[in-house]
Amino acid sequence: MAGSAFCDSKCKVRCSKASVKDRCLKYCGICCKDCNCVPSGTYGNKDECPCYKNKVTNDKKKKPKCP
Repeated sequence: MAGSAFCDSKCKVRCSKASVKDRCLKYCGICCKDCNCVPSGTYGNKDECPCYKNKVTNDKKKKPKCP
């Protein structure tokens, strides 16, 4: 994950308990870069960052993109 120090540190905390850390860090980094925020904690709290919460994939299912 090559991003800003802000995103790197926030995503490291956010993904600390993820079962697939590499994927979590990748998508968290993308979302952080676009939204300039990451919800606190390791899960949930997405209301703290509406941009992060509302990002979805581009496929038909429109799954949440950000961990």
